[in-house]
Amino acid sequence: MEAIVHERHFKPPAPPETLAHRDVRRGEFWRAIPKYRDIDEATFLDHIWQGQNSIKSPEELLETVKDLVEPSFFDDVRDGFHRAPMAVRVSPYLIASIDWTDPYRDPIRTQFIPLASRLLPDHPRLTLDSLHELEDSPVPGVTHRYFDKALFLPLNVCPVYCRFCTRSYAIGADTDTVDKVPLAKTPKQWHDAFEYFASRPELEDIVISGGDAYQLAAKSIATIGEALLAIPHIRRMRFATKGPAVMPMKILTDTPWLDAISAIVEKGRKLNKEVVIHTHFNNPNEISWITEKAMNLLFERGITVRNQSVLIRGVNDDPEVMQLLVRRLSYLNVHPYYVYMHDLVKGVEELRTPIQTSIDIEKFVRGSTAGFNTPLFICDAPGGGGKRDIHSFDHYDRENGIAVYSAPSVKPGKHFVYFDPIDTLSPEAQARWRHPATAEAMIGEAIEKAGGPRSYVPA
Repeated sequence: MEAIVHERHFKPPAPPETLAHRDVRRGEFWRAIPKYRDIDEATFLDHIWQGQNSIKSPEELLETVKDLVEPSFFDDVRDGFHRAPMAVRVSPYLIASIDWTDPYRDPIRTQFIPLASRLLPDHPRLTLDSLHELEDSPVPGVTHRYFDKALFLPLNVCPVYCRFCTRSYAIGADTDTVDKVPLAKTPKQWHDAFEYFASRPELEDIVISGGDAYQLAAKSIATIGEALLAIPHIRRMRFATKGPAVMPMKILTDTPWLDAISAIVEKGRKLNKEVVIHTHFNNPNEISWITEKAMNLLFERGITVRNQSVLIRGVNDDPEVMQLLVRRLSYLNVHPYYVYMHDLVKGVEELRTPIQTSIDIEKFVRGSTAGFNTPLFICDAPGGGGKRDIHSFDHYDRENGIAVYSAPSVKPGKHFVYFDPIDTLSPEAQARWRHPATAEAMIGEAIEKAGGPRSYVPA
């Protein structure tokens, strides 16, 4: 009998660049910004100081960064602020994380500071509420789309405002282009939401968002958490906040807020109910030693943190950038959970990518770390179809940029359509979109090839 000889096959040493995810920004990096040059660590880590010194106008930005950029940049910003559907609010932490030697291409500037010169015309099928959250709202501040899950929106403010916010119809102050829809901001509206949740025994999962849970006072965290834990059929609760990505020092210096979250997590565990934090990092440059310290503190308290990114052109639509983000989050015990297609949001067309970009990046990222730390790449189907795996389209017309999804467990018998940004298409396809009748025929044909009638749920 022939014996099998075991041979050892050692992998070569890992090149240093493959461990870049462990190298987060160190030191007092904020001192490179003229206005923060004399700010000591204790002051910069104070979440109240961060909020009070957040940038809300081009004039404040100019005062902060001064001669780091050319005067023409501020003219671009001023016009961009005027045309933005979202109010602008940028924390000092983010300002200090921007590479001001190349602000036009910086991924953090891209997300938070609008430039008029970069804007593109909206896709003709875009709407303010592309996900139709208001159509699935039984009471103010509640969206109930999925069978066992509901979204609770108890406030409409955030520590910063993302240009690409899917709730630009409601979040932040009114702008020159958008009057905001009110959410559930009063105690009476909160009570109505809790009564609705209690009346629906199928609900097991509540997402507390807004707005941003970072902006809830500690007593409000306790009020909401206690009310939801007291409803017997609710088993899972998620506090959604972009805070760790844009103002991580709050976790370190707002002890009442952290203690309130920790108390709800601990009480939930004793009741065999899961309470977690969902956050939103989009680029590895958002992560510093301050983030690391904050995430370590949450981990020490036994708080699970999951991340939901948005795929954004010029921010994370490069496979290696996304891979680095996933690895860096994993290293900090933040679970990379979702990467969403950019929603069909008005005023930020230059940030969207084609569906194919998401498919290609998912293929590259998968296998670069453990499966449970590999995010799902998702399209939240316009028109209220809910979250669909990026690959699960029923038909994808790449030439004209039309992806058709169905959602049999959410809204059976209907089709939902996502549109690639027109500027990424061929000149011939771009020309076809300029004619409404031709565009409607293209959409109808794509839905027909997906196996459905030519009618669909518009965004």
